[in-house]
Amino acid sequence: MHPNLSEVTTQAVKINKLQLKKARQRIKKAIKNKEKVIIFGDYDVDGICGTAILWETLNTLGVDVMPYIPSRFEEGYGLSKKGIENLKTKYGDCSLIVTVDNGIVASEAVDFANENGIDVIITDHHVLAKKLPNALATVHTTLVCGAGVAWLLAQQFKIQKSKFKNENGDYLELVTLATIADLVPLTGANRVLVYYGLQKLKETKRVGLLALINKAGINKEEIGTYEIGHLLAPRLNAMGRLASAMDSLRLICTSNKEKAEELAELLNQTNLERQQFTQEALQHAKNKVEKEGLKNLIFIAEKSYQQGIVGLVAGRLVEEFYLPSIIISKGKKYSRASARSVKGFNIVEFLRSASDLMVDVGGHPMAAGFTVETARLELLEKKLYANAKKLLTKEHLERVLRIDCELPPALINYDTYSQIQQLAPFGMANPEPTFLTKNLTISDIRIVGRDGKHLKIKFQIPNSKFQIGAIAFGAGDNHQLKIGDKVDVVYTVEENNWNGNSNVELKVKDLNKN
Repeated sequence: MHPNLSEVTTQAVKINKLQLKKARQRIKKAIKNKEKVIIFGDYDVDGICGTAILWETLNTLGVDVMPYIPSRFEEGYGLSKKGIENLKTKYGDCSLIVTVDNGIVASEAVDFANENGIDVIITDHHVLAKKLPNALATVHTTLVCGAGVAWLLAQQFKIQKSKFKNENGDYLELVTLATIADLVPLTGANRVLVYYGLQKLKETKRVGLLALINKAGINKEEIGTYEIGHLLAPRLNAMGRLASAMDSLRLICTSNKEKAEELAELLNQTNLERQQFTQEALQHAKNKVEKEGLKNLIFIAEKSYQQGIVGLVAGRLVEEFYLPSIIISKGKKYSRASARSVKGFNIVEFLRSASDLMVDVGGHPMAAGFTVETARLELLEKKLYANAKKLLTKEHLERVLRIDCELPPALINYDTYSQIQQLAPFGMANPEPTFLTKNLTISDIRIVGRDGKHLKIKFQIPNSKFQIGAIAFGAGDNHQLKIGDKVDVVYTVEENNWNGNSNVELKVKDLNKN
């Protein structure tokens, strides 16, 4: 069934009505009094897209509003005292800060703003701290991404018969980029937003996004969750990882085609650098893990790791070793870390069990970050290893391949594929259905890929002259399969387009020889 966009309301995602009303009234007051307003975002795709949404919305209403994205290296994550001092230096006095995708744990910074006569409206989706900041209003939910919260606040200015108007579909392409990039579960409101947002992205007139789509080699009409998650989001994120995320914001918001092309090339080149740094750090980390042996947790702190890529390294280590992973960029006085988790193990709550040794900590159940004094790293490592030993169970560390149902060979066809697509868009918490088919006979098999790491297979459909193609990524090494073997196959059903022809192909997740 196709979802209905009208289902996405502040009530549906559990945003407090009173807090939302306070935020709306304060922004209207700023509009009336011609106050200077700062949209204080974050340096990832979610924060950049949410900042663009609120900045453009308020700008069209005639607000004296400017966006501010903090430096990962100088100011760290989220609203901070230093960030407020820097924005005052850059933009002069302001009387209202609206955060996007941050602020929910920024008590000290909010107090500093209040002391300086600046009201703060927090819009965020991260896990609440025990003590909330003393903000004028806190627009919060964990059910959508940060840009989703910003979008819902922007919707409050869709008032008919007035200059405050924001069409319901506006900015959905940005919400979609943020939702997928931030690995938010594609269920409930998020599935609705992404369903309609993908359509908006395919129709986008934003010259910056068009330039980036072209630079990434994507056919705009075929953009899906994969293209966003693996091709567009890494390029948008790269600037905040290695340089200034303001350039990613400029790309999204520019109306100048030449500037868009220039920025798209900058993002592309920066992403190539990011890939190189990530690969070098990842190989170093893997060598260290293999040398020291597997424990119940991966904890690595290194001076050579760039702050912007530690989260990527942590995520790749979880994929490789299936252990909660904490990777730290070690600094002289302070060190900054990113953590990634395994299914069922709440990493942000786990880190908070050692918050007495940290400067700050925040995030989500599957991904989090913290700052720690470098002198306390050894104490922190010991405490986290001890806590992990108590809290991690055997079940947490077992990879489980979920199979939705067994599918008869005769049903592996385009009609089945079309029916599966009714459940799209697929992503976190809404994966493509996984099937099992038994006793398929291999009629052809060959190694493919630049490094010979993948298998291209054809299976004979029993009692039929038809064959079905399949691809098994990463299965090219040390396989013992040959033509004529009967196998049980676990797979998802994909569409393969080649030379104008479309056919069904299996994407193999696992197979066992009978």
